[in-house]
Amino acid sequence: MAVTQRSTGASQPLDAELAETGIGLIPGRVGAGRPRRRSVVGFGLGIAVLLLLACVAAAPGLFTGVDPNAADLRHTLRGPSGDHWFGTDQNGRDLYARIVYGARPSLLIGVGASLMSLVGGVVVGVLAAQSNRVVDQVISRLLDVVMSVPGLLLVFLVVAVLGTGSRNAAVGLAVVGIPGFARVTRAEVIRVRSGHYVEAAHGLGWSKLQVVVRHIVPNTVGPIVALATVGLGSMIVASSSLSFVGLGPRPPTAEWGAMLAGSRNYLEVAWWPAVFPGLALTIAVLAVTVVGERIQGLTR
Repeated sequence: MAVTQRSTGASQPLDAELAETGIGLIPGRVGAGRPRRRSVVGFGLGIAVLLLLACVAAAPGLFTGVDPNAADLRHTLRGPSGDHWFGTDQNGRDLYARIVYGARPSLLIGVGASLMSLVGGVVVGVLAAQSNRVVDQVISRLLDVVMSVPGLLLVFLVVAVLGTGSRNAAVGLAVVGIPGFARVTRAEVIRVRSGHYVEAAHGLGWSKLQVVVRHIVPNTVGPIVALATVGLGSMIVASSSLSFVGLGPRPPTAEWGAMLAGSRNYLEVAWWPAVFPGLALTIAVLAVTVVGERIQGLTR
């Protein structure tokens, strides 16, 4: 009995000490809400940034009244000031205006490529999973061939055939992204079609197309959309990379990757033409990634 009392008495200071440090004897009991609160705060900030970027891309004229392509050779490479918040570039163009107007092409290429690769991957994946063994094997081997080619090289090949420009860059990125979504979709369809509700639908006499549209696809798309949200950040970076090497929007269109490419020869004399477009790109990708990871966690 005495041993029990001593043990109980000794555990009270230990519990108090652990409570102060935020560590609980039972997982999730003490201090477990802090990571959750941080996650919620990060998700809220990510949503706020994405809404702001959406407004900037939709209506850039509301955020600046300066022409992004207006050059003034008398004010080349001027540092940030009251007249030019982010300074000017090598042609004397206002960097703030170019970043604002560059949000639309920079984001649309990545978003468009993600949507096309998502839709294409879902169609190919469902077709492979719902077809006979021969068709499934043929589609799977074709996807393996496409995935064996380095992604950037495949994008270059597509753009070389179709030509440069925002639309063709998005198509090239979508071609690279389709195999990944197709394989995930195929695996999800195989998992879902073994459910009792799918068997019941077949038993009620529903056609194969009805079962796919009303049961299989709705129960498959959720995790895939979450995966696409996480991958959107990579698509935005990849689209800016294409613009950096001259395969994106044609000059003088303002685009973050193209702005980084134009500033690389002036880094020794002016840091702002490279830092501010790079910062805008980084913030956009971070916001998309945080929101995407949160959505993916909720769909698990």
